[in-house]
Order: sequence, then C-alpha cells, then structure tokens
Amino acid sequence: MERRTRTYLAGRFADYYRGTAIQLPPAAADREWGHIPFTGGDGTTMVRHQSLLGMPGGPGELGSFLADESPQHVYFSAARYDDPHDRTMAEKGWNGADLVFDLDADHLPGVDPETATYTEMLAACKGALEDLLDVLTRDFGVRDDEMEIVFSGGRGYHVHVRRKGLRGLDSAARREIVDYVRGVRIDEDGLIAKRPNERGTLQKRIRAEGGWGRRVHERLVDYTETLREMSESAALERLQQLDGVGEKTAQTIYGVLERNPEGVREGNVELGPGAGTLVRALAERVLDEETAPIDEPVTTDVRRLIRLPGSLHGGTGFVVRRLDRESVAGFEPTRDAVADRFRGQRVMVDVTDPGPVPVGEDGDDSFRLSEGTQSVREFVGVFLLARGRAEKTTG
Repeated sequence: MERRTRTYLAGRFADYYRGTAIQLPPAAADREWGHIPFTGGDGTTMVRHQSLLGMPGGPGELGSFLADESPQHVYFSAARYDDPHDRTMAEKGWNGADLVFDLDADHLPGVDPETATYTEMLAACKGALEDLLDVLTRDFGVRDDEMEIVFSGGRGYHVHVRRKGLRGLDSAARREIVDYVRGVRIDEDGLIAKRPNERGTLQKRIRAEGGWGRRVHERLVDYTETLREMSESAALERLQQLDGVGEKTAQTIYGVLERNPEGVREGNVELGPGAGTLVRALAERVLDEETAPIDEPVTTDVRRLIRLPGSLHGGTGFVVRRLDRESVAGFEPTRDAVADRFRGQRVMVDVTDPGPVPVGEDGDDSFRLSEGTQSVREFVGVFLLARGRAEKTTG
C-alpha cells in the first residue's frame, strides 16, 4: 500500500469515526483493547494491553480516540479483567470471558478461496452461521438477548454468547462445546439408546428428545414421509442415493417403512432389516449438513481479542455490523455493510488488479473494472484500496 493510499484511507476512516457513535460492549472498562494503525511496510503492528480507562477522556471518549488515531482495525477482549491494561497476562486478573464463535469463509469445507468469488464465500458463510445459531438456540437454549451476532467486515461472522453461567468455562470445557457444534466424536452410541417398548423389551431407539439425536429423528421422519408421497420406483431410486444402500437394501427398507410407519415416528431402529443402515446414512447427512465449522482456537482462547462491532475492517472498508437474529437471512454484506460515510461521492483510483468487484451498482460479482486510472464510487474505491487492488491517485 503506497503512502498516498494509506493517508487517504486513514483520513476517511477518521471521518467515519467522527460521525459514528460506537456502542460499547458490556463491561467495556473491564476488557483489554487493541488496534492496528495504518503503518508503512508489509507487516502489521498490534497495539494492545490498553484499557478504556487509560484512554484520553476515559470510556466515554472511545469515539474521539478512534477519530484521532484512525486505526486500520479495532479489537476488544472476550475476557474481563481486574487490570486490563497490565502488560502481563498472568497479572491482569482474569474474571471470565464471553463464549465467542468465529466462522471464516476461508475455512469452510467445500469452499475453495482460489476459485470461489467473494460473494459466493460470504453466502456459504451465512449458511454456516444459520446452522450455528440453530444449534445454539435449540441445543444449548441460548436466548436472542444472550448473544450478539456480528458480520466481521471481512469474510465471516462472529457470535458472542454472554450468558453469565458460561463465562467461567476454561479452555477444555469450551473445546467440548466446539466438538459438539462441529459434530466431532458423535457416533451411533451417542445417537441411539436402548429403551423399553410397551412390552418391556429393550429396543434401540433414536435419542429424539434433544441434541443431534433429535435432528436425526426429525430427518428420518421427514425423509420417510417424502418417500411415502412418491411412487414405489421413485422411492427406491431415492433410497439408493444414500451411502451404503443398494437396490436390494432399498427394497428391504421400503417394505419395512410401508409396514410400520408408526415405528419410524417412534425412532425405532429395530423396525426390520435395513433400518439401521437407513438411520446411519441419514445421521451422516445431518452431521455433514447441519454442523457448524467454527474456528476452534477462537472459542477455546479465553483471552481472545475480537473485532469491535461498529468499527471498520481495514481489509475491506466494510462496517463490522451487528445483526438482529431476524435480519440474518436478508443481510447482504456487500450492500448492508457499506458505510454511509462512503456513499455519495466519487474518487480517482489506479486499478492494479482488475476484474469482478463485489461492491457496485448491484453489490455482486457482475460489476467489473478494467486496469488503469478511473473514477469510481467512493465505497468501491475504499474496498479496492483496502484490498490492495488499487492505489489512490490525485483528483
């Protein structure tokens, strides 16, 4: 990044902070704060071990601090401390930490950052976010008022869970939560239990009362109801799309399901030959499609610094945006995370990396720029400059 580009971005970021009221996280004065300034060279320098009480004017002057410093990135700690400004972690006086989850499009299974467009990666990441929120609300009982959903401003999302009873969990306990959310080490023993039937005989049944067992049971019921709405030939063809189910096994399973639909609703795995194969195949699909590929180190690190909602992401110029649970489905980052401060005027940039740009008239990858000096809308220019795809020119 050339000096002119760096100076321009720092100035526009400062203008943004001067006109923006940043909402502080709970217990803001008990958290460690950090930022990365706009500096020359290829490396980055993290300024950390700060506290709001140590900033000019105290906690109420965060906006002035950000406007004066105009940082490239801004962070605060998930943890709360007695002395957040102490430079020695052991002496900060740890008082618990929020449970933070991070989803990054670069790390999603099935997403290749080399071939997928920025818009495609963001769409895949929002799908993973929906899965995570479903697990947190349905399996852990986390209420909407106990969590904060945030678009990171880059390629992913953060979820901050602020339930008091979870704040004191150590790294090992948080790793267990990570394993559950990611479906690690969940097998047949965890999904199926032996339960007595009406005659008192023990039968293998899906643990349908909650967790991943409930999800597998729901999938089983929906799947078999769909099969019964099909012709026999279509149902047999559908069954053979499952792993481990051939023509003969499909016929066996179809016959069992036809004879005992009530057993399916009860989660009985011992309906007849092939029933166990069906349940295992559907369980694999559930774990493949509904687990959330969260970034383990972020959740297990009890001293993690995380991006400040309302701040700007120095790698895109997007706002690190808070989201209501109801607004997640309709949220479009390349449209809704654009700062209003960067709308309404045009800037001159020298495009060095031409091609599709995910911010523009339509906010998708259909907008393309050629190489060379040209005038673009400012939020497009900020994105290109922050991504290193252009340099600022005069004018």
